[in-house]
Amino acid sequence: MNIAAVVLAYNSRDYIPACLESLLRVKTASHDLQITVIDNNSSDQSADVVRQKFPRIKLITNTRNLGYAEGNNIGIRDALENKASFIWIINPDVTVDTNCLLHLLAAAEKDRSAGIFGPKIYFSPGHEFHQERYLDSDRGNVLWYAGGNMDWPNLIAAHRGVDQVDKGQYDHDIETDFITGACMFIRNRVINDIGFFDPKYFLYYEENDFCQKAKRHHWKLMYVSQAVAWHINAHSAGVGSSLQDYYIARNRLLFGLRYAPLRTRIALVRESIRLYLSGRPWQRRGVLDYYTGNLGFGSFQAE
Repeated sequence: MNIAAVVLAYNSRDYIPACLESLLRVKTASHDLQITVIDNNSSDQSADVVRQKFPRIKLITNTRNLGYAEGNNIGIRDALENKASFIWIINPDVTVDTNCLLHLLAAAEKDRSAGIFGPKIYFSPGHEFHQERYLDSDRGNVLWYAGGNMDWPNLIAAHRGVDQVDKGQYDHDIETDFITGACMFIRNRVINDIGFFDPKYFLYYEENDFCQKAKRHHWKLMYVSQAVAWHINAHSAGVGSSLQDYYIARNRLLFGLRYAPLRTRIALVRESIRLYLSGRPWQRRGVLDYYTGNLGFGSFQAE
């Protein structure tokens, strides 16, 4: 069985080495693990770091930033060309436990009707949202993701267990509403059924769109509690930035009007009118671009 790990890098020089080192240490049993880095035209020499420190890892360099969706699609297409049975999407600020892959594979073997799997993910030590809450002994054991819950009336995707110290309260596998794109293990048949990540999103909501498409094709999404990873939560986009204003305002409309109940869709349209009239500049532009069909990269310009 061939398994393809796809790591999409964009200005990831400071943390991608730890990610790749963890993947090189992962136990594979008798399976073949192919690791591929896709560099999304980084400006911080991320690709050079991969070439120099990991010469045996396959590197594909894009000539422009294709965003999360199409950047990962490059890696997925390469994986399928190489007959991968599973594609493992991993963000460059994620490190995985040595047994993570074995637990994901065991879950996939146990339930053939499940198509996408996600591990239990902790904050990397020292990268918690609320660092003052925790003892030193809690570091590395604070939950970032233990499954995903969708609040469809309010169109909010929430991580189950986030900010909680793990005391075993989420140590059981469950079917879940979405799998985080930070670490997503995908059966190749899912891609054959639903296609790739939708490049119309470029950034934000694309992995949830992918999950909802899979569910509509009757694939289960499974949280695998014994598979473990850690996330730095690097926020390369910048929390509260103009970039977030633009893509979240635009893509929330794209996602919600595709999948949300009718009452939520009506509320979403009303909210978009309010944002267009009185929102921040890039929120207003995002709403306008949605309604005029300017998707993908869109019209965002960094300030």
